[in-house]
Amino acid sequence: MPKQSAGILLYKLIGNELQVMLVHPGGPFFAKKDLGAWSIPKGEGEEGEELLDVAKREFKEELGMEILGVFTPLNPIKQKGGKVVHAWAVENSMDVSNFTSNTFTIEWPPKSGKMKEFAEIDRAEWFSIPVAKEKINAAQVALIDELAATLKLT
Repeated sequence: MPKQSAGILLYKLIGNELQVMLVHPGGPFFAKKDLGAWSIPKGEGEEGEELLDVAKREFKEELGMEILGVFTPLNPIKQKGGKVVHAWAVENSMDVSNFTSNTFTIEWPPKSGKMKEFAEIDRAEWFSIPVAKEKINAAQVALIDELAATLKLT
């Protein structure tokens, strides 16, 4: 069975313009990557954990904020590596400029014997739809398209 992940596609409307909030993964592997590297806040759950609960928990871990609003389920997508991402759209115009991400520790540089701590998320930003579609993981574009169609903005 493919790995399962759950996340939140946060959005806001400014007039008729739809904007979505995306996060950029922290750590050395994504430091110089931009287009195609961004994502919705998401993560894997424990066996038996409800996927919506996973999405809410991951949002809080990655941004340090509780997510409130109406959770609208979107169709799951499959990423290039085979992971299935379940997502919920939530309208909320929260300020993400001062987020606080959880951290992870890895050996860095590789084979150095030195452990280094990195933020799981190093940036969180609001994007217009055309820009978001360039920034986000290619498979996740379908989530943005579905949201826009659901809101009748396409």
